[in-house]
Amino acid sequence: MAAALTHEGGCRCGAIRFRVEGEPRWVAHCHCADCRRATSAALATYAGFPRERFTITRGEPRRYGSSPGVSRSFCAICGTPLTYEGARWADEVHVFVCAFDAPETFRPTAHVYTEGQMPWLHLNDGLRRFAKTSAEGKPLS
Repeated sequence: MAAALTHEGGCRCGAIRFRVEGEPRWVAHCHCADCRRATSAALATYAGFPRERFTITRGEPRRYGSSPGVSRSFCAICGTPLTYEGARWADEVHVFVCAFDAPETFRPTAHVYTEGQMPWLHLNDGLRRFAKTSAEGKPLS
């Protein structure tokens, strides 16, 4: 029997390490204002995993309640953002793709919350685009 696929990652300084078993449920670019502020970037790319498959293997990330029902984790030493956890998706952990050791293995399939996209950002990647999420409406393109 083949071993379960394992993805590992952590923060910039190495104080926090994590492991996730199996494939993500989804991978997407998020353009919402909260994610942009949390990363100081034009968008954030996440992979969503069932909560029970995500494990912190070293260190203890700090948590910040960025809005009601939302907790974001990060390294208190180097500041690397690591996860998004929200009551709305209580059974999932959304992990920042670029916190993985091999982020290139995660291919986004959509853009979400494009209603908040920066007007100067123009991406022609052919991915589906949603004003909010795929559960909240049909693709815009």
